[in-house]
Amino acid sequence: MVMDTGGRLAAGSHNRNEFVLINADEIGRIKSVQELCGQKCQICGDEVEITIDGELFVACNECAFPVCRTCYEYERKEGNQGCPQCKTRYKRIKGSPRVDGDEEEEDFDDLEHEFDYGDTEVPGSIRRAHTRVASSTSLDLSSNVLEIPLLTYNEEDAQVLYDQHAIIVPSVVSDGDGIHLSSPGASAHLPSRPLVPEKDIALYGYGSVSWKDRMEEWQKRQSEKLQMVKHQGHDDSGNFDGIEMDPDLLMMDEGRQPLSRKLPISSSKINPYRLIIILRVAVLGFFFHYRILHPVPDAYGLWLISVICEIWFAVSWILDQFPKWYPVERETYLDRLSLRYEKEGRHSELAGIDIFVSTVDPRKEPPLITANTVLSILAVDYPVDKISCYVSDDGAAMLTFEALSETSEFARKWVPFCKKFNIEPRAPEWYFSLKMDYLKNKVHPAFVRERRAIKREYEEFKVRINHLVAMAEKVPEDGWTMQDGSPWPGNSVRDHPGMIQVFLGHDGLHDAEENELPHLLYVSREKRPSFEHHKKAGAMNALIRVSAVLSNAPYILNVDCDHYINNSKALREAMCFMMDPTSGKGVCYVQFPQRFDGIDLHDRYSNHNAVFFDINMKGLDGLQGPIYVGTGCVFRRQALYGHDAPAKKKLPSKTCNCWPKWCCLCCGSQKSRGGKTKKDKTKKKLRETSKQIHALETIEEGIEGTDITCHISQEKLEKKFGQSSVFVASTLIENGGVLKEVSSTSLLKEAIHVISCGYEDKTEWGKEVGWIYGSVTEDILTGFKMHCHGWRSVYCMPKRPAFKGSAPINLSDRLHQVLRWALGSVEIFLSKHCPIWYGYGGGLKWLERLSYINSVVYPWTSIPLLIYCTLPAICLLTGKFIVPEISNYASIIFLSLFISIAATGILEMQWGGVRIDDWWRNEQFWVIGGVSSHLFALFQGLLKVLAGVSTNFTVTSKGGDDVEFSELYLFKWTTLLIPPMTLLIVNIVGVVAGVANAINNGYETWGPLFGRLFFAFWVIMHLYPFLKGMMGKQEKIPTVVVIWSILLASIITLLWVRINPFVSRDGPVLETCGLNCDD
Repeated sequence: MVMDTGGRLAAGSHNRNEFVLINADEIGRIKSVQELCGQKCQICGDEVEITIDGELFVACNECAFPVCRTCYEYERKEGNQGCPQCKTRYKRIKGSPRVDGDEEEEDFDDLEHEFDYGDTEVPGSIRRAHTRVASSTSLDLSSNVLEIPLLTYNEEDAQVLYDQHAIIVPSVVSDGDGIHLSSPGASAHLPSRPLVPEKDIALYGYGSVSWKDRMEEWQKRQSEKLQMVKHQGHDDSGNFDGIEMDPDLLMMDEGRQPLSRKLPISSSKINPYRLIIILRVAVLGFFFHYRILHPVPDAYGLWLISVICEIWFAVSWILDQFPKWYPVERETYLDRLSLRYEKEGRHSELAGIDIFVSTVDPRKEPPLITANTVLSILAVDYPVDKISCYVSDDGAAMLTFEALSETSEFARKWVPFCKKFNIEPRAPEWYFSLKMDYLKNKVHPAFVRERRAIKREYEEFKVRINHLVAMAEKVPEDGWTMQDGSPWPGNSVRDHPGMIQVFLGHDGLHDAEENELPHLLYVSREKRPSFEHHKKAGAMNALIRVSAVLSNAPYILNVDCDHYINNSKALREAMCFMMDPTSGKGVCYVQFPQRFDGIDLHDRYSNHNAVFFDINMKGLDGLQGPIYVGTGCVFRRQALYGHDAPAKKKLPSKTCNCWPKWCCLCCGSQKSRGGKTKKDKTKKKLRETSKQIHALETIEEGIEGTDITCHISQEKLEKKFGQSSVFVASTLIENGGVLKEVSSTSLLKEAIHVISCGYEDKTEWGKEVGWIYGSVTEDILTGFKMHCHGWRSVYCMPKRPAFKGSAPINLSDRLHQVLRWALGSVEIFLSKHCPIWYGYGGGLKWLERLSYINSVVYPWTSIPLLIYCTLPAICLLTGKFIVPEISNYASIIFLSLFISIAATGILEMQWGGVRIDDWWRNEQFWVIGGVSSHLFALFQGLLKVLAGVSTNFTVTSKGGDDVEFSELYLFKWTTLLIPPMTLLIVNIVGVVAGVANAINNGYETWGPLFGRLFFAFWVIMHLYPFLKGMMGKQEKIPTVVVIWSILLASIITLLWVRINPFVSRDGPVLETCGLNCDD
């Protein structure tokens, strides 16, 4: 039977009597063996000669690329010794001189021609041919040259189907001019040589480099290594479209190199740090050995309590310390990202990003702050058609709606100004408030004029926003009405329909320079009194669905309304990790550190949180990735849908070829008897969703006999994602994009449907899909679930901070913020998602699990911390101590422990780049928050979970007065201030009482007093920022503080009188002085 090649590339070796058919275009069709005869050399143009055996000379036994013998020998001697088409190294043919590397691959001896290079002369036509081919801007080959489908970024060309493979054709049967296939049985005796399976298919011609680029590579090697020929006509554009990535080409083509790089901490910094950790663990062992074996007989209760607290502190330290064992830093290459996905003359191939901005109460989150965040998003350095900004107004405030309308109008002038002059940051409030030379590096003659004009426009914009805020303070009795006279749908905050308004992105609306603007949409989900709305997590899930229907970008960025984009290239930084073809598939999100504006110089209440963001998060980045902190995070949409991470390619397991037979038999028998393990069953369950989606995709392709499967899979997907066919269909589009067959009106109606309050009923939203419910800190829970599915996250710290926000610098607001975080951790600890017992058998690494355990356990430290901070005062008032008389051995242990603690902190600051004042502020606020916010959160969490008493968290203020740091000195009374204030007063009274007691009893009491005083001063120093916050700006103590201080001081005084340390327990001792007073 005659075989039709079907437009596929025919390759092989005439000498070996075999051929290989590889998919190619119609141009590359070869019909018979005779066509190989009379071919011309594709380098010099001469005819390929016939060998002395009467056969056609074939230089490459793999692809049969037509090259004459002269060019073959020249390439082996002067070139890179490889085939220009498939890059396979030329093997030595009988009669050719020997070159380096032939010894290890030859299977015959040819001694008479072994050293014939001295007699070999390369014709000038060959050199001219090489130069001519390299200097030409385009290669014009003859019609019989094969046009090979190329590979692009490890993806096959669209011309070739996935399941098409190379076909081995046995010997040719001489029957006319066709190529014939023998039967399988007949071909068994033929010596056909198949492709080597270990080699990449690109080595055989499919996906190889084009001849023009191949010759340019050859020229470069000639110039660098041999320095023989000066080449002309090098193409500086670096266009390597469709080239299969190989090590040599990877280093030459900047656009093919990795988009990011992991930078481990230098060994000179990390090795001593790890050594100190190990030594500290050993010292802790000796410390507890001494403490347990040396109780204090006269203060056994104090000793026992202190030992229990110290053991808890040691466990907490281990949970916090060991996840920082592998800290790393990362570096991105934005230029490579542009070379790869933004090629000149083509449409940008960067992925789309949907950006979520969440806001609730415009009174605590000023509209001007939200407007600046939105403006910085619209002006970001990213293709405008790839950006969609969704503003979630969970308070359904007309003030937010009107402010967003004004923002969209001002954006038409602000966005072109930012992009024209490349200014940073692109939030106008912060740009115009910068105290710097704004003319630096600005050379455009119109910059000053346009800057003044846009600043005037912004000031007028601020006046309009302030006018809206002033109007919103007086709510009409009948509620707000819109411009057309209809009532505002959100007049009832807890009972209103869903609302969507497209401000930017529709046809006809462009900026002042007639350029397209990113999409801007206002979204307020439906709320009804009888439904649970799940606060911020529910709002985020509503945005996931509405964005999937309207834009469906493959990536999602979520920011708080007060976190503006400080670095206009922040999205590109994230895409360097997400869109990296080699390592980006398994990344679920890219987390950026939180940076803040408007914080006092000394950062009194540790708002920067530098230790967490610059030390802890770097440590987690070396494991499975940082935890999600609620804002400034770019997600992969598919990861939010609850899918598993892509399976990694496993290395081949050990076989009997490398292990003794008896070992393999034993291991194999045990494995076969054991059957499926619990871990295998868990993984099978985790991947059930992926199988369902694959089944539905198979159905949609029209495979016969799958109607029942289609019905079942559709039901499962709707049970998981909800009753929206449009949204369910969008979840199957991995690379994003809306459904083209659906009209815009239908899409908008479907978007209203997916934000209805009853849409999530009987679905997996909040359980396995989207932001996870069950805690006010939905961020930790959501990231934890993703890591349990095998995903990994990335921590990105660009030199210019990507995002900046506003921090609650007031003491009371700061404590309430910490209270909400701690309350969420307590809720997770008491739920089924607690990392202590959840997620085993999935993809969560054990050190990553330790970090999550630490993130939910830390509020429980408040109880031992409160007790331990009370012990110094008790010891000073009672004259007892938690440690017996210290020996030399004990002194060495205590001193070693203090040195190891200090050394650990110093080395962390060194590799983390944290200043010592930031580290000390973090230590201080850990004590302040631990004895106040964490303690209250613990009791509130227990009441909420066990007794069903719910507590509403307070939204912290996002803006202040015009006076710098005005809120820093503002005193707001809250019950959170009682525990630290009580501790402070008790320890101060204890110090006074201890010193007075020592003065009264003589010098022998000063020695034991120093240990107690050191203990008390340790507590007072940690509470010093709290004391400073209570004093206010003008050192004037508020009245409420005076009242509480007097009350607590009275109680302590009564306690002091009851103890009565100045009087002996047996009564006063009367002695005769020896003097006669009568005289």
